[in-house]
Amino acid sequence: MVAQLLEGGPLAQRIKETLRGEVAALRQRGVVPRLVAVYFQGDPESLVYVRKQRKACEALGICCDSRELPVDSTETGVAEVIQELNDDPTVTGILLQTPLPPQIVGSRMQARIDPWKDVEGLHPVNMGGLLYGTYRVAPCTAVGAVELLRTIRPSLAGLEVTIVGHSKTVGKPLALLLLESALEAPTPTICHVATGDLAAHTRRADVLLVAVGKPELIRGPMIKPGAVVVDIGINLVEVLDAAGRPVLDEKGNPRRRLVGDVESAGAREVASWLTPVPGGVGPVTVMILLRNTVECAKALAELGRTTRSASVPTPSGSV
Repeated sequence: MVAQLLEGGPLAQRIKETLRGEVAALRQRGVVPRLVAVYFQGDPESLVYVRKQRKACEALGICCDSRELPVDSTETGVAEVIQELNDDPTVTGILLQTPLPPQIVGSRMQARIDPWKDVEGLHPVNMGGLLYGTYRVAPCTAVGAVELLRTIRPSLAGLEVTIVGHSKTVGKPLALLLLESALEAPTPTICHVATGDLAAHTRRADVLLVAVGKPELIRGPMIKPGAVVVDIGINLVEVLDAAGRPVLDEKGNPRRRLVGDVESAGAREVASWLTPVPGGVGPVTVMILLRNTVECAKALAELGRTTRSASVPTPSGSV
């Protein structure tokens, strides 16, 4: 058996086209979604993510700005910036870009964000809505993984699902999303760092979702033949030569490659479907973030809490 690749591009494209129409309709009403990313100096990857977010947003007519904060910011200072954005009627979405400096506690800062502007779905109010099934927005990666899975398994009723990882941003929301429909819900098992025999749980899973941030943790023998494997992990690892030594680039730096939490070569020999890394859940996650941004703008408009942004972008083409 050779697994089929469950690529995220087609689903991401469908979501994008839907959003394009929704943003155009909002703009006609004078409502311009505006996302502001708060990030900290000193991390070049954060700046890359912010630039990618801006490009993706502006391609759909969404304003995207950023606030760069000093790496030695205090929680009081960050809270003041967040409150300023909460109070700004032209801002319809706020994103707190990770990683955060060690003195900043992410959960406390997420709780400071207006839940109506919480595009990541991580505010306690929105997490509570996820528990009760009344959410408007939910954590982007978890939603993206479930929606991608449902493109090939619309109903999961009766299936055994194993989730490896129990983070508040992915693992826990995944379980709640899978249990949302009483008639189509699978039976989920959540594994984590304290799980005694991980392979015993993964080998009985009809669907395996992995999000732990450990490169190639799950290998072929740990997968049930014919299972659907959704690899949510993204890890940078060094490229090694045949002797196990790092391969260097022209500048003498170790070459790196992206891998998931699943060892893909072995998994493809066992699974029926496998998400590639990159190119699987990632593209869908980006579109879910933009969809959450639009949903926040809609909700704020209904509440009468928006004014037209002074900066109205013209869509620049494809994301």
